[in-house]
Amino acid sequence: MSDTEADLPESDEEWRERLDDEEYRVLREQGTEAKFTGEFIGKDDDGVYRCAGCGAALFDSDTKFDEEGSGWPSFDDAIEGSIERRRDTSHGMVRTEIVCANCGGHLGHVFQDGPTETGERYCINSCALDFADSDGDQ
Repeated sequence: MSDTEADLPESDEEWRERLDDEEYRVLREQGTEAKFTGEFIGKDDDGVYRCAGCGAALFDSDTKFDEEGSGWPSFDDAIEGSIERRRDTSHGMVRTEIVCANCGGHLGHVFQDGPTETGERYCINSCALDFADSDGDQ
């Protein structure tokens, strides 16, 4: 899917029609999928991870690293301009939520404990992502 901003749903009802129940819960209601259940855990194919809500390119596979104990797909950098950071004080914690800059869909959180030179760990819900391999196949 490669929608433009003009093609984005305008109502909650339209989002519900576009997304399955789990995608809706995560992307539109800031939910979190269960640890180690996402389809992209351990995936190491070359390609681009896109927003499941709007198709915007978010993460290059070169920035993905072994999730180890995290339980969610982890990246050390996002494609420039693809995400927005927001302060999240839910659940009695202060965290940095990340959302798709195009559609505002909740993706996960970014932490400053990454094992690479960026020091960041983007902890992302698999159901918030689609994947296109280097040949463009989904």
